[in-house]
Amino acid sequence: MANTYNVTEFIFLGLSPNQEVQKVCFVIFLLLYVAIVLGNSLIVLTVLTSRSLGSPMYFFLSYLSFVEICYSSSTAPKLISDLLAERKTIPWWGCITQIFFVHFFGGIEMFILTVMAYDRYVAICKPLNYTTIMNRQVCMVLVGMAWVGGFVHSLSQILLVFQLPFCGPNVIDHYFCDVLPLLQLACSDTLLIGLLIVANGGTLSVISFVVLLVSYVVILLHLRTRSSEGRHKALSTCGSHLTVVMLFFVPCVFIYMRPSTTLPADKMVAVFYTVVTPLLNPVIYSLRNAEVKKAMKRLWTRTMKLGGT
Repeated sequence: MANTYNVTEFIFLGLSPNQEVQKVCFVIFLLLYVAIVLGNSLIVLTVLTSRSLGSPMYFFLSYLSFVEICYSSSTAPKLISDLLAERKTIPWWGCITQIFFVHFFGGIEMFILTVMAYDRYVAICKPLNYTTIMNRQVCMVLVGMAWVGGFVHSLSQILLVFQLPFCGPNVIDHYFCDVLPLLQLACSDTLLIGLLIVANGGTLSVISFVVLLVSYVVILLHLRTRSSEGRHKALSTCGSHLTVVMLFFVPCVFIYMRPSTTLPADKMVAVFYTVVTPLLNPVIYSLRNAEVKKAMKRLWTRTMKLGGT
């Protein structure tokens, strides 16, 4: 294992060396993280308590929102606490643990977004068989497969990191532990491991992204035969999902298809898919979906009535 060498902890450079900037970032990211937890929790609670949101699409949406909370929580709390710390350190095993959860929940999100695209394909292209194909048991199996897929993906990344020897340099030019920044610190040839990381993470992102795009091309072609009202409703639902897909996959492809190099922009791109995307998820799905907005209003009304009694 890699920790047979003399590195027991890593030091983060963080987002900025400027103390004043760090204080401002602390306030901003604290508010963003609170908004992520509250916004996605609201979607989960709304779906669980609303009878009108019992379709598979909202079932998957509730799981996506839960995973968004977990995914953001794997990096945001450490980032926020480090913004007030003079020395930003993480123990070796803490680094490995963070990598595991980042890729675990990131992998789950990737697979759930793919499952949601399949759900929209069945609903639009095979509406008569939708309830039969996407029954509750099938939905549970698909979600379970997403969790298993995320675990296998993350475990593969961890096993690759275990092969890296760290002989001394322990400063990571990032705000959280990830496989690519660690490649820069390894004191051995990392070409093969870098290629395996691309095969595991980068290629998986690209293939999933291509499958998603192809599925929506098929959906768009099928919508040409629909009425203008049906086409508008389907496009509104698919548009929300496609927006989230683009926000998540494009930054991931940008990062994980370059195993041998890191760029100064990588940290900002990472902020986008670990903080901004989880933040925008509830906004996109609530503002663009009339049923979700109505369900949220009913939940708010019930909560106010209970609070007034």
